[in-house]
Amino acid sequence: MSEPENAPEEEPQGEDIQEEQLNKAIEELRGVLHEEGVGSFPKPSGGVANSAIIMNIPVEVQIVLGSAEMPVSDLMALQKGSTVSLNRRIGEPVDVVVNGRKIARGEITVMENDPSRFGIKLTEIIGGPAAKAQTGT
Repeated sequence: MSEPENAPEEEPQGEDIQEEQLNKAIEELRGVLHEEGVGSFPKPSGGVANSAIIMNIPVEVQIVLGSAEMPVSDLMALQKGSTVSLNRRIGEPVDVVVNGRKIARGEITVMENDPSRFGIKLTEIIGGPAAKAQTGT
């Protein structure tokens, strides 16, 4: 039996909603970096309620210094004091990954207010689906 023509569309699943909200947040971040410089907060564009929803989404941010590929036998031989050679060199940009998606690149920097800590200075924002559509790639 076929579905009625007036059947309601399926509502987006939680993961789709998070993906859409993350894309929106990335676009706002990109606009802030281009217009106001790093460290500023975006001005609400879709009303206070929409901005509040986006700004309150918890995300996992990872800074990826590099990676390595090795056989299981080498992995099993690792012990305290072992060194793993990464696929990046000193001075190369590191990746900023949010919820498993690479969104930016940056360089490691020492924090001015606390020289015992380091942070990441963003040097490039990586385009999401909207940016790819605009550039035609």
